[in-house]
Amino acid sequence: MQEAHDRAEEATKSALKSAMRTLQGLANEQQLAISKTQEKYGEHHMLQDLLEIDHMNSQFGRRAQSIAVLCDGWLGRQRSVASVYDVVRSAKGRIRHYTRVEIRSQSNFAVVSRAVEPVALALAELLDNATSYSAPDSPIDITIRTVPKGVCIIIDDAGVGMNEEEKNRADQLLSSNRASGVTGLGNPPQFGFAVIGVLAARYGFTVSVDSASPYGGVRAVVLLPEDLLTNMPEPEEPPAVASPAARTHREEAPTEASTPGGLPKRRRKGSISIVPTADFTPAPARSSEETASIMGAFQRGTQSGRSANPSREGHDLS
Repeated sequence: MQEAHDRAEEATKSALKSAMRTLQGLANEQQLAISKTQEKYGEHHMLQDLLEIDHMNSQFGRRAQSIAVLCDGWLGRQRSVASVYDVVRSAKGRIRHYTRVEIRSQSNFAVVSRAVEPVALALAELLDNATSYSAPDSPIDITIRTVPKGVCIIIDDAGVGMNEEEKNRADQLLSSNRASGVTGLGNPPQFGFAVIGVLAARYGFTVSVDSASPYGGVRAVVLLPEDLLTNMPEPEEPPAVASPAARTHREEAPTEASTPGGLPKRRRKGSISIVPTADFTPAPARSSEETASIMGAFQRGTQSGRSANPSREGHDLS
């Protein structure tokens, strides 16, 4: 009986791994096409719409990555060394309700290249979970704290919390003792904690969600040990002195340009994918039809996790 179950599990993983590799490749190609178009149009009014599409694509890519991870597949990206703060910002940019996330502190440490993408993906799953199980207007606070064993990234939400049974299930999924495979994730499948557990075991960091936040919700703590940390990269050498005309041209370019919707304009030399900024201002006025469409999508996305499964199942929506 167990042998038949194992064969079914491996067959499921193999099929999903193959499908997700295709989707990941398409997502990366689409990301590149969007980036080139953003560079092409620059200050053009359509840049805001492109950035919104970029943000949606990042969410699509995250889901494909997560499923691939559960199937022992390709994570899909290799990053350069990045500051802890930039890794957190990258995670923030991969969720739907990124405007609710506030990063309250920074760190002088950086994450080694091999762990940048895994940590960002794990944080994104935690943030997606936190925003899904808390009120739509409540903030999600992130604190970065240096501790004797490394760096802790603390996520506090104001959600409904978890009971003991849910905490125990979450602890099992987040640990290396994860019992259930892909076929045991439920219907609809709940990927978040299972994905985080696989990443934590594979790359050597730990995640816990067994304590309450100061707001009555859940506190998630990600501990990055010293072997996943390094010093911040040295800043690049300043460019050679240019002609007055060139200096004037550079001075006119804003250093932190953003669109009316609060999304930063992509810089191609950044080591982390595009991340929305914390400062958000309303986008240009839309027609009533567009507004209705957006609000409908928002409502469907918010309700899907709440109505599909009344049980919290370890506080894990995604």
